[in-house]
Amino acid sequence: MSSNRPRVLLTNDDGPPGHESPYIFALSVFLQEELGWHVRVVVPSSQKSWIGKAFQIKEIVKGRYYYPTKPDGAGETSEISRPLREGEVAEWILLDGTPATCANVAIHNLYPGEIDLVISGPNFGRNTSSAFALSSGTIGAAMSAALARKRAIALSYGTFLYPTPTELHGPAHRLAALIITRLWNNWGTDPIGIRGDGEVDLYNVNIPMVQKLLSDDGVSVTWSTMWRNSYGRLFARHLGDKENTPVSDVSAGGPDADPTKGDGGGNIRATGQALVFKFSPDMQPLIRPNMDTLPEDTDTWAVHNDFASVTPLRAAFAEPPAEIGMAFQGETADRSQAPVLQISL
Repeated sequence: MSSNRPRVLLTNDDGPPGHESPYIFALSVFLQEELGWHVRVVVPSSQKSWIGKAFQIKEIVKGRYYYPTKPDGAGETSEISRPLREGEVAEWILLDGTPATCANVAIHNLYPGEIDLVISGPNFGRNTSSAFALSSGTIGAAMSAALARKRAIALSYGTFLYPTPTELHGPAHRLAALIITRLWNNWGTDPIGIRGDGEVDLYNVNIPMVQKLLSDDGVSVTWSTMWRNSYGRLFARHLGDKENTPVSDVSAGGPDADPTKGDGGGNIRATGQALVFKFSPDMQPLIRPNMDTLPEDTDTWAVHNDFASVTPLRAAFAEPPAEIGMAFQGETADRSQAPVLQISL
């Protein structure tokens, strides 16, 4: 399959570098400078978390060029492509569209025939469990790429410390690169894979942002299934849409938004008021599950026990059977023992 140095499309649902998208720039630099991979970056022009694999079908998708600079990826935009200026490290593209739109447009319109692997992320927050995965723009973009017959990996960094110490960023990027490289060179098999080549459609990777990343042993990596769970209330009733009506500051950053912020209230009596609701989810049961009831082979169990999880998926919001998907090429899955991946740090 192509070469050992894939041509990569990097996208996300968090948008361009900023406080809600703190990881994508450094990972893009790592992939290029440390691995020598050719990386194209096409991302939404703004935060698009919780949008799943949606496409905009009536709106015109407009784009701009973006020129990030070190150290944090801040940069200028331009309506037309131009040469790099001093300090600029790359030319990215921002699209006024969904993550799935970014993946599809990049593969078919911007860089046709030039993409081998699509990496969606790193997401600012975990994408473990079915409740999060089915809503995730990060996984939605990877699913979109898989449906375009490209190898795809959804990558998420789970927040467990508020705020996440910046010294964890580098080790997380290095571990992510190791996992991605191992997957690329040893892509698993699925006899009914969508590309018709007997390969797994896509992977969902979650790395917990924990102090263990700084230890000598680092964070171990395990195969996982996806925890089947559900969510309850996602919206709070809002008193109205007038300008002077208080609005809670709910982060759009996804499941790992700081739990000390935002409106925890759900039901506000609105007799005589307009029907107005604001996204204000109750995330506590999802991000702090009862550990005694979590199945040990699931992604959620893994990240809560300081493992990075790798979950093979089919482009049908489904997983292949464990005996098929949870092994690298040429290996046989053995579910009689803990499925820890052997990845050297």
